[in-house]
Amino acid sequence: MSRATGHLHEVRMPGESKTYRRARDRLLLAERNLRRDVEKVAALRRKLPKGGRVPEDYVFEEMSGRSDTGKIRQVRLSQLFGRHDSLIAYSFMYGPKAKNPCPMCTAMLDSLNGAASHISQRASLVVIAKSPIERILAFAKGRGWSGLRILSSANNSYNSDYFGEDDSGNQMPVLNVFRRSGDEIRHFYHSELLYVPGGNGMHPRHVDMIWPLWNALDLTPEGRGSDWYPQIRY
Repeated sequence: MSRATGHLHEVRMPGESKTYRRARDRLLLAERNLRRDVEKVAALRRKLPKGGRVPEDYVFEEMSGRSDTGKIRQVRLSQLFGRHDSLIAYSFMYGPKAKNPCPMCTAMLDSLNGAASHISQRASLVVIAKSPIERILAFAKGRGWSGLRILSSANNSYNSDYFGEDDSGNQMPVLNVFRRSGDEIRHFYHSELLYVPGGNGMHPRHVDMIWPLWNALDLTPEGRGSDWYPQIRY
């Protein structure tokens, strides 16, 4: 806070009023506190103790080479880490009985695809869905998801073990992080905010931190709205 002006900084927008500046300063204080809280939460997350050992070295299916000419191959969970010790795994809601993939997952993955090459400098990233690999890749190709490593969990219990589906087989939009230490693989993090009631009809927002869509809309006067959701096509 500047002692001379009583404001947080000296930058001013063209034509702004004193009323606007006072309100903007109040918002700036809240934003600064949020910035601190975001880092505080991230620090708490990083300090989580060891999670449970992965019960098995799950075998997934992926397509080798180009998705339209490659061959299906099997790949184990332990092989997904590559040169990193952290693995981010998003469960894409596209089960074998679903006519179409989840529009919300699709919108999020549209953005994640663009960030994938940057994420891969620090951690490995995969997208897992329950449908056959050919079906998932056909949709991914149409979306232009060239940066995402796509896997099928159609023939293993990964989805049910790590809550990518419920007891009835309904697919769930969750994110898991796994940690490798030597030959040992343990679970590190799950987007469990999905299960915590938000109150007042608030969406769980359990993966909002990696989803630019909502963060961008929250900057506008209209906000994200209470009844608008992304669609696969507009």
